[in-house]
Amino acid sequence: MSAGLVGIGLQSDKSADEYAELAELTERHGFDVLSVFGDLMYQPPIFPLLVAARHTRRIRLGAACLNPFTMHPVEVAGQVAALDLASHGRAYLGLARGTWLNEVGVPQVRPIRRIVETVDVVRLLLAGDDSGYQGGEFTVAPGTSLRYTPARADVPVLVGTWGRQTARAAAGFASEVKVGGSANPAMARTMRAWLDDAAPVERDRTGVVLGAVTVVDEDGVLARRVARREVAMYLAVVAALDPTIEVDPELLARIQQHVGRREDDLAGALIGDDLLDLFAFSGTPEHVAAQAAAVFDAGATRVEFGTPHGLTPHHGIDLLGRRVLPLLHG
Repeated sequence: MSAGLVGIGLQSDKSADEYAELAELTERHGFDVLSVFGDLMYQPPIFPLLVAARHTRRIRLGAACLNPFTMHPVEVAGQVAALDLASHGRAYLGLARGTWLNEVGVPQVRPIRRIVETVDVVRLLLAGDDSGYQGGEFTVAPGTSLRYTPARADVPVLVGTWGRQTARAAAGFASEVKVGGSANPAMARTMRAWLDDAAPVERDRTGVVLGAVTVVDEDGVLARRVARREVAMYLAVVAALDPTIEVDPELLARIQQHVGRREDDLAGALIGDDLLDLFAFSGTPEHVAAQAAAVFDAGATRVEFGTPHGLTPHHGIDLLGRRVLPLLHG
């Protein structure tokens, strides 16, 4: 097998000591990227990322993703600049419109324009350009600039999306587009086609990242049982976003009913093997490696193995590093 870049994605629900341990483990095994999720009501990802910056030397770091509806571009610029300084130039900027913001009364109007303008403002500030900015969503007065010197005048940008229009817009400025919650090779192939259709010939090709729940263990049956329970909690959201598949709406409704009653095992039991493989990397190291290889073969440039990784985070990341990475890079 051969592969592109491989990363680890952490949920921001841990202690500083746990982040330090997992970041060191991730780098020691040779992973390329460490991402921290920016999900609503979890810890802000800047906290674990700054811890990771102090405990690593090589690996690329970033939030997947920050939200331009809950955070002004000036704050986004400040956070990515802080991470870039702390990591000596290893930060990337991840942006996505996010989900569940209706629960906190935040409307998501004109998301593409908001993402584009956030990137514009961040790049303006990092570059030390104080000429100002006048957009449809954001305004920065002339003379406004950062009062410190960033590590770099620009950082790589990742946009999280399942949508064609957002992907087409991102092809003009993003280094990567991430489909979060997918292990589906057909989705990687579709995203690759969208980006290639939209990208100008003169610029570098935008990479495709697929990331999903990952549970690896020598006991593949147990790993997949845990993965079913994890996937059930968000399947109703992401299944509707994938244009390459059709899932029985009644099945999704039944799964959602169990999740709503916190019957996660019953919800997971309704997810068959084929459906599970579209939305999670799970099973033995050999099965997980084969899944990732299929995603790479379909056009992805990076795979991100997401929480919970294994029966424990440490054991899962260790097994991914010792058993899965060699199979992908062998």
